[in-house]
Amino acid sequence: MRTLKLQMQVSLDGFVAGTNGEMDWMVWDWDEELKQYVKNITAPVDCIVLGRVLATGFIPTWEAQATNPETAEDFARKMNESPKVVFSKTLVESDWKRTTLAKGDIVEEINHLKAQAGGDIIAYGGSSFVSALIQHGLIDEYHLFINPIALGSGMPIFASLKSRLSLSLVRSESFSCGIVVLQYNAHSHKPQ
Repeated sequence: MRTLKLQMQVSLDGFVAGTNGEMDWMVWDWDEELKQYVKNITAPVDCIVLGRVLATGFIPTWEAQATNPETAEDFARKMNESPKVVFSKTLVESDWKRTTLAKGDIVEEINHLKAQAGGDIIAYGGSSFVSALIQHGLIDEYHLFINPIALGSGMPIFASLKSRLSLSLVRSESFSCGIVVLQYNAHSHKPQ
């Protein structure tokens, strides 16, 4: 069974975007150690799952970086060349390379991907997509990038839980850019 990882930037008070989707508060001036952390967790990944909203910016951004000689590093190529599955109820077809659409039940679709042969799967997404993954107990590893800012309000990812979600801390690591990464593994039982 493949592992589904979540890599997500989060404010100190638990939001992944501002009330109107603002993400200008996120730290992107990453130090080399944080870049290496991301390379390490994505090395075994050979599938990316995304919500439709994030995919519209994510996929074209990585395509542009992979073709630009100034940004075409190994990581940009990996993000661009990895197969992507975009979850959408509204898109009819995908114009993006190496991308398929998942239009069915999220639990069935993710479990189908996890049951296939291959490396790890990583999830990137907006609050509603990631909330659905969390609500249904589909994430095996959480890599939460805690930013040094409190928003006061915004879009959470844990609000749709109907019961407690117990996690096991694997590690915590602080980086000179101000981000603290918390890595948790999900327990074998699933939330209701």
